[in-house]
Amino acid sequence: GAQGREEAGGEEARGGGARDGEGREGPRREEAQGREAAAGGQDRLQGGRQREEGPRKKGKKSVETYKIYIFKVLKQVHPDIGISSKAMSIMNSFINDIFEKLAGEVAKLARYNKKPTITSREIQTSVRLVLPGELAKHAVSEGTKAVTKFTSS
Repeated sequence: GAQGREEAGGEEARGGGARDGEGREGPRREEAQGREAAAGGQDRLQGGRQREEGPRKKGKKSVETYKIYIFKVLKQVHPDIGISSKAMSIMNSFINDIFEKLAGEVAKLARYNKKPTITSREIQTSVRLVLPGELAKHAVSEGTKAVTKFTSS
């Protein structure tokens, strides 16, 4: 997740250059300082103001939700109906829950069959196992339609 991205950014993103085993700054940092001086300190300018030295300010952590997709589907089926933020949050939790159940079932199927790859066939089987009756039939037909559309493009 986001933690992995922060770690990957590590020292390089904060301005720390190559370091040798004793913790002293290596030649790359000195080159960067030389270029900064030659550019008249332009590297420090950000949005017309000078940026403070040290660790960069962390932006807002992005949270992925299904809210925009729930809203789009709602407008397809009932264009004149709205949804409260609490109802939207409940719907988002519901989708996350179904996703986790399906993912768990798919993982079990792959393990049982000693398959290293999850295909649309495993997804379809897990949908049939997790969702009840008519809902499973509709989900399978929508999934098949989506896969067909994807492969034709």
